[in-house]
Amino acid sequence: MISAVNSTISALQANKTRLGVTADNIANVNTDEFKKSRAILKEGSNGGVQANIERVNTPGHRYQELEGNQLIEKEGSNVNLEEEIPELMVTQRTYEANLKVLQTHDKMLGTLLDITG
Repeated sequence: MISAVNSTISALQANKTRLGVTADNIANVNTDEFKKSRAILKEGSNGGVQANIERVNTPGHRYQELEGNQLIEKEGSNVNLEEEIPELMVTQRTYEANLKVLQTHDKMLGTLLDITG
């Protein structure tokens, strides 16, 4: 396979991982003591893209809840939807851009085959 196609496919796979991490964070926004994760995109081997997942251990918001006759202090999730929604938008646009690269590559190969054939 051509290396440009390989790097585009690796970018699509990395963005798929990034999307999964963000979706997991959003799904657990109301889960007590849940710690969000981040997918950090880095250059991989042969010019590809690699996603490294890191846990963000900042404390969540604290609140008190009445259980029986006792007031219990609890920690909520550290997920902030104001961060996660723009992250989804960036991931979507990045994914679309990489798909467009593959479509353009396919179209160019088709044109080249038409010319030579």
